[in-house]
Amino acid sequence: MSFSPRDPSRRTILAAAALSAPAGMAAAAPVGTDTGAEYLFAPGLVYLNTGSAGPTPRAVMDHVVQTMIEIEVNPVRMTYGAGPIRLQTDQARESAAALLGCAAQDLLITRSTTEAMNSVAQGMRFEPGDRVLTTDQEHHGGSLCWTYVARRRGVVVDVVPITPDDHDPQVIIDRFERAMTPDTKVVSVSHVITTTGYLMPIPEIAAMARSRGALCVVDGAQALGQIPVDVTALGCHAYAASGHKWLMGPKGTGLLYVSPDAAEAIQPIQAEDGRRFLSESVGMGCLPLAVGLRAATEAMQVRGMESVAARLSVLRNRVWRGMRDIQGLDVVSTPLGPHATAMVAARLPDALDSRVLVDALRERHGVVVKMSEKRWLNGIRLSPHIFNTEVDIDRALSAIRTELG
Repeated sequence: MSFSPRDPSRRTILAAAALSAPAGMAAAAPVGTDTGAEYLFAPGLVYLNTGSAGPTPRAVMDHVVQTMIEIEVNPVRMTYGAGPIRLQTDQARESAAALLGCAAQDLLITRSTTEAMNSVAQGMRFEPGDRVLTTDQEHHGGSLCWTYVARRRGVVVDVVPITPDDHDPQVIIDRFERAMTPDTKVVSVSHVITTTGYLMPIPEIAAMARSRGALCVVDGAQALGQIPVDVTALGCHAYAASGHKWLMGPKGTGLLYVSPDAAEAIQPIQAEDGRRFLSESVGMGCLPLAVGLRAATEAMQVRGMESVAARLSVLRNRVWRGMRDIQGLDVVSTPLGPHATAMVAARLPDALDSRVLVDALRERHGVVVKMSEKRWLNGIRLSPHIFNTEVDIDRALSAIRTELG
C-alpha cells in the first residue's frame, strides 16, 4: 500500500481562494470536531507527526493564496506604506502576541524558530570567555546558534545532560544550578523537549538565570499551539516559536519575543527599523505567509488553548497507555501529569532499526510517525493533534503492534 499527498491543480487552488475571498480571518471548528476533513491529507493517511510539521487547514491556506492574488493586483499599493496587506501583518503580530501573553511591540515575525534563535544569538554582545548553558537534548535549530558564537566569538558552551527518562523537575533544576558559573551569560533551553515531549520547568530555570544575572532564552518550537504559553509568567528574556508545528500555520513562519528588560541586551538586526514585519531592516518578507500566520493564531484563539490542551491530554494518554502495553516498546516519555505533553516517545529493541519501522508504518499502514534522532535513542515519537481521533490512535497502535510482532 503506497500513500502520496493529493496534488490539487493550481487552477483548483486559486479558484477556491478566489471564491472564499474572506473579509475576516479563518474560522475554527470546535475542539473535537476539527477532523482530517479540514486538511489536505492523502486519503486514508493517519498523521501523527505534528511535532515535526503540522498540517495547515484549508481555511488558512485560502488566506495565503488569496493574499498572493491581492498583492499582484497592485503590488506597491497593497504592500508598502499603509497598504492593506502590510496592515494585516501588523494584525498578525497583535494576534500572536495575544496568544503568547505579551505586547505586539515585543514581538517579531520570523521564518522559523531556528531563525528566531539565530537572531537572538547574533543580536547579543559576547566577549571571549562568556559562557552559554544549555542541554544535550536541544534540537539543532536551538543549539547551532550557540555553536556559531562559540566558534566566532570565543564563547564557551556548557551542557547539562538530560536523559530520556529524566522526569524529576527538581533533579533537572539542580543540575542547572550546579552548572552555572559567574561567566554564564545565557541559559538556553527548550520549553518542551523534542525527544520525549517533556515539559521543562521553565519558570524555575528562568528565575535561577535572573538571580545569577544571566539571560534565559527559550526554544518554544514544541510548545506554542499545544499548551497555553504566557511568556510573561514564564519569566524568560526571549522566546522563539514556530508557526508551522502545533499552531498549524504556513510553513516558513515563526515568532520571536524579547522581553522589554532584555531589549538592550538582545538586539536582532531585524528590529533595527522597528518590529513591523515589512521594514527597512527586514526587507520584503513573505507577506502572504504572515497573513496566514494571523489566520492560524486567531483560529487557535477561537478554539481556546485550554480546550486544545485538554483534548491533547486525552489523545496523549491513549497513546502512552497503548504504547506501554506493546511488547518490545520501552516508553520513555513521562506518564500523564504536569510535565507531560502530546508527544510520546518509545525506545525500540536494538535489533529493530527505527528507520525501518517508520518506513514500514508509512508504506504498509499509512501511518506517519517520527523516527527519533539516533543521537538520542533508537526509537519513535508520536505527536497527535486536535485533528486526530481515537480511531487514528488505535490504528497506529495496531500497526506498530503488527510490525513488532
